[in-house]
Amino acid sequence: MFIQTESTPNPATLKFLPGQDVLGLGTADFPSVETAGTSPLASRLFGVAGVTGVFLGSDFITVTKADDVDWQHIKPEILGAIMEHFQSGAAMMDGDAGAGHVAHDGPDAEIVNQIKELLDTRVRPAVAQDGGDITFHGFERGVVYLHMKGACAGCPSSTLTLKMGIENLLRHYIPEVTEVRPVAV
Repeated sequence: MFIQTESTPNPATLKFLPGQDVLGLGTADFPSVETAGTSPLASRLFGVAGVTGVFLGSDFITVTKADDVDWQHIKPEILGAIMEHFQSGAAMMDGDAGAGHVAHDGPDAEIVNQIKELLDTRVRPAVAQDGGDITFHGFERGVVYLHMKGACAGCPSSTLTLKMGIENLLRHYIPEVTEVRPVAV
């Protein structure tokens, strides 16, 4: 098995490409070891000293490290953990854990559906290229609330991405949108 690595805009996060499906559909974010219980792979990666976050995408894994740890010291161990997991045949996620889509109803249902469609077709593929994901958390009085995950969480350019990229895109296509704000989960 050959696992490629790519840098991301976040210097504390690397993207690992195992050359096969990780989750296929959906994403899973594990911002701490306490949240990794539903994923045998994430649990294994948190076993590497210095790993502070794991994000699973369709065909990639992003790993975030502590600031005081050098990639050259932990990258070989991370690669080994990913290889061992794939060779073991263990599941990526336990049970039905994973991302799901919730339908929105209410007075803003049409606007929310337009926002989600734009996020799914134009924003998420671009964000996934950088090893992350973005999820919709709400729309209220013209403000769209989004959560950045994976390599995008804590990335120095995430605020610029939200304000200049995503906010401008949504405002262009949906006049009711006036602002985009990040949320922490």
